[in-house]
Amino acid sequence: MTIYDLKPRFQALLRPFTTWLWHRSVTANMVTLAAMLASVAYGVWMLLAPSTLPYLLLPLFMLARMALNAVDGMLAREHGQQSKLGAVLNEVGDVVADAALLVPFATLSGVSAHLVYALVYLATLTEFIGVLGQTTGAGRRYDGPSGKSDRAFAFGLLGLLIGAGVPVLPYLNPVLIVMLALLALTCWNRARRAAAGAA
Repeated sequence: MTIYDLKPRFQALLRPFTTWLWHRSVTANMVTLAAMLASVAYGVWMLLAPSTLPYLLLPLFMLARMALNAVDGMLAREHGQQSKLGAVLNEVGDVVADAALLVPFATLSGVSAHLVYALVYLATLTEFIGVLGQTTGAGRRYDGPSGKSDRAFAFGLLGLLIGAGVPVLPYLNPVLIVMLALLALTCWNRARRAAAGAA
């Protein structure tokens, strides 16, 4: 069970907005690019802001990013906008956005940059292995326990605590180690099920 399993309900809430965008000729690729560029811009704000405000607002941005990710998928599937370019943009956009939003944590006082960079690496690897499932007949793999939505929730919560002034920084490295273990398990689960193929 991961947060990703709640996606159908989330999509149902966003479907009227998705239809509204479609009627205004907004394409899935436009939404994908907007989500990626907004994530990069937000990450730069996290790096350069003189206060912790961007961390405080990070949960709201993560929610908005997840909403855009759901919307681009619905535009593609439900409104005939699926394309090879869109598939590439979707996967690349997710990896770029993840990195842009996680790297700023490496600059926080007392936080191990090596642990953050390792998280970025394993997060990228989980998505790569997830795509490999398509080559074995197992379909795109979204297995947990630390999928994209789960990572967004975890780092959104950490950002909220940091931005609110809760003294969590001394404990952040152990938390990152736990996240690394969960990501490693996610890689294993996705690789195992991708290797099993359609069976």
